[in-house]
Amino acid sequence: MIGTMHAGKAVRSGYNHSSMPVTVRSFAKINLGLAIGPLRPDGYHELRTVYQTVALHDVLRLEITRGSGITIRSKDPRVPTDHTNTCFRILELAMSELKRRGRIVLDIEKHLPVQGGLGGASGNGVAALVALERALKTSLPASDRLRIAAAVGSDLPLFLVGGTALGVSHGEEVYPLADLSAIQCVIATPEIGVSTPKAFADWDARIAAAVLGKNGKLTGSPASYKIEEFGRMLSVWLKGVPTKKAEKPSSGVPAKGRGQAETQLLDLVRTGIANDFEEVVFPQHPELRDVKRVLERSGAIYASLSGSGSAVYGLFRSRQQAQQAARRLVNTGIPAQATTTLTRSAYWKKLLG
Repeated sequence: MIGTMHAGKAVRSGYNHSSMPVTVRSFAKINLGLAIGPLRPDGYHELRTVYQTVALHDVLRLEITRGSGITIRSKDPRVPTDHTNTCFRILELAMSELKRRGRIVLDIEKHLPVQGGLGGASGNGVAALVALERALKTSLPASDRLRIAAAVGSDLPLFLVGGTALGVSHGEEVYPLADLSAIQCVIATPEIGVSTPKAFADWDARIAAAVLGKNGKLTGSPASYKIEEFGRMLSVWLKGVPTKKAEKPSSGVPAKGRGQAETQLLDLVRTGIANDFEEVVFPQHPELRDVKRVLERSGAIYASLSGSGSAVYGLFRSRQQAQQAARRLVNTGIPAQATTTLTRSAYWKKLLG
């Protein structure tokens, strides 16, 4: 390879030799609560959410050969294979940042819904970036990774953190939180198309009506209030999250007879945390509300829409409960799987394993 000088360091350029194929897992996420704030001047809504990675995943295989360009392949016809694919965009940016050339061939084995509120495309993008770094036997600085990920999509930075994380701004600013211990989970993926732009538009219309009030007079800003309330609820919860296994939650939730995961989760649930999208998505798609009710009646500690949907999840005390709830949904014609949440360490171990 030809070497050039840049900022006092030798930087490789030219084509890379063919690499061995790299296989990585691409995990899903759920939202533990989601507050929608006012529409910002940049066209995004201010958001607050707690992200949680879960074990359901796609599988990506990446190889670099001589030549140029990016080839994306998938047996799932719903997966775009051109520049609109999140993987294509992040790989293109990363190759430019690393000053490398070569032909990238990426195979996506899809198990997650293409759209559904589980962050499948975003997780694919980050997994592709990790696979690229492994294939090139190099890595970007953490700050550059986050910058590139945020430039491609709001949910991508989450997958560079994993575990339990706070998402702010329009979701792209991500801060690691003390992990919730792994807990059993059921994820239902009804084959219903939910338009995120429409969900936001419906939310804006709802807020506008609330602001004007019945008499057409201004009554305040419910959107700003919801953001503030979410912050207060989260602060209450964070004060009670143990930083060591020996510590007890300060919120007063009794740990006797309960595991650490359930105790922490009950602390969070008792704050009243919820997903604002349910207020506009459920009236449009009442069958999603029915799925949530099935999960609750099956013993879920907490059930919610993930993102703007259509995925609905429930968190359970035991694997047996989760499996029974999943079977109950499947028997009614709703695709559902029992799985588990992933802590940060488990996320990275399984992604790279």
